[in-house]
Amino acid sequence: MSTDWLVGIDLGGTKTEVILLDSDSTEHFRKRVPTPRGDYHGTLTTIAGLVHEAEARAGCVGLPVGVGIPGSVSRRTKRVKNGNSTWLNGQALAEDLAQLLARPVTLTNDANCLALSEATDGAGAGYNVVFAAILGTGCGAGICINGQPLTGPNGVAGEWGHNPLPWTVQDELDQRSCFCGRRGCNETFLAGPGVTRTHQLQWQETRTSQEIVAAAPVDPRAAETLELYLDHLARGLASVINVLDPDVIVLGGGLSNVEAIYAALPQRLPAWVFGGECDTPVVRAAHGDSSGVRGAAWLARTSA
Repeated sequence: MSTDWLVGIDLGGTKTEVILLDSDSTEHFRKRVPTPRGDYHGTLTTIAGLVHEAEARAGCVGLPVGVGIPGSVSRRTKRVKNGNSTWLNGQALAEDLAQLLARPVTLTNDANCLALSEATDGAGAGYNVVFAAILGTGCGAGICINGQPLTGPNGVAGEWGHNPLPWTVQDELDQRSCFCGRRGCNETFLAGPGVTRTHQLQWQETRTSQEIVAAAPVDPRAAETLELYLDHLARGLASVINVLDPDVIVLGGGLSNVEAIYAALPQRLPAWVFGGECDTPVVRAAHGDSSGVRGAAWLARTSA
């Protein structure tokens, strides 16, 4: 088996992507296909097919495979839990893929893959403690320490999205239900649908997060919604700094492309960080929406 090649799989709710990297982080093959939603067997065969296509491009078989998923793996049962792709929950995904592909498969949360990618050769390279957050359809995060992902005994290290937004009154939290069964989670404020909800509550009109961001320079209502989002994000990230105090915060996902974030947060964070100071850089993911699949490939090194 060659360890010069690494195969990464990013298993998302709507798309599944494969990448073939070499040990110098050069990309040689990438392909994205629709995820067979609600179909666990179809998910397995889709992943296997993409792995085989990557191996055909490499000209060898049995390559190390890493997989990022929208969920975590229970240490007790080795089965998927907390997945918003609900057909994965309760399944022994790593074991089933290992059997199907006839090799070990390393599997972790997709936000851990983002953190690993950016810590390895992205915006977090050279930092000891990297906190990487996804601001997209959902809101998750991963932590890398000295280049290694931190998962924890419960498999939920970095699950920042499912803590309540700090310094927020209960009535405001109660207005936002979350798929996890609770209310007021960071995800319900900081993911794309959370921006839509903020705008609905403020102005009784429905607009997507993309529409709000695009309109903010000329539309006072959209501008105020964006200002509220920046305040929410500052509070959410300050709580991370108060607990973890990472060397850098890296942002990925669609909302990470909002330029106002990087101008506003250095001024807003000190108000919420204990001690009134904040030297933590907040930067955009260097690899954009490729970071998750690249991180899955780097994860594959652990099974090589």
